[in-house]
Amino acid sequence: MIGAGNMAEALIRGLVRGGHVSHERIVASAPRKERRDELAAAYHIGVAAENGVVARGAGVVVFAVKPQILDKVMREVGGQITPNTLVVSIAAGVDTETIETTIAGAGGPAELRVVRAMPNTPALVGAGATAIAPGRHAREDDLAMARTLFDAIGITVVLEESQLDAVTGLSGSGPAYIFLILEALADAGVKVGLSRRTAQRLAAQTVMGSAKLLLETDEHPGRLKDMVTSPGGTAIAGLHTLEEGGLRTTLINAVETATKRARELGRGGK
Repeated sequence: MIGAGNMAEALIRGLVRGGHVSHERIVASAPRKERRDELAAAYHIGVAAENGVVARGAGVVVFAVKPQILDKVMREVGGQITPNTLVVSIAAGVDTETIETTIAGAGGPAELRVVRAMPNTPALVGAGATAIAPGRHAREDDLAMARTLFDAIGITVVLEESQLDAVTGLSGSGPAYIFLILEALADAGVKVGLSRRTAQRLAAQTVMGSAKLLLETDEHPGRLKDMVTSPGGTAIAGLHTLEEGGLRTTLINAVETATKRARELGRGGK
């Protein structure tokens, strides 16, 4: 694990506590000693100050660093990566071709096996949604390995790399939309007489429960909505207000705008 931020820790926690990988097989690099000590104490994994130490001899190397420093890290460790190494990157906006070319240029294999991943922040509590996409030289067993990593922190889907910007717009940025909705629902609860804490807890549980119901039944959300909506009742009155306010159109536009922005950033836009 090159990088030891929140997402790296979420992966380590999911793998170790879920029994997917022995803690003895995981090594993470971090520049700060305090962070290395914290991870070693919490998960009993190996830690190192130098990225090259982590990459050397590893079967799987996860780049869990910010995209702004990924180029520097790849050039630093490229010579330590062998044809037997699978590289998994969670650096947003950096495509597999760039990773392949950069590592090959730094002394790594010419046919690097890369899987790119787009997780989201609920991975921190084991409820992530991650999309993975293979590079040109990735094999089926590489995708299976990557799925094992990210299934440890939620659900995983396999897509073409060209679709990852859309994933960024939907599930990558989606938690921000849901938190805004939750905040608004809690505000509404306060307005109609509930305490802030009660309103927030009820709103959060309602969103979580609704999502769980959808995932476990695999029903169309429209059908589940209709189960709540009785003739002349409270739900249809509330839904009418939401439609008047353009909630559906606004959410569609938000995902589309975020997707366009992801594409701009992937092309080096500011």
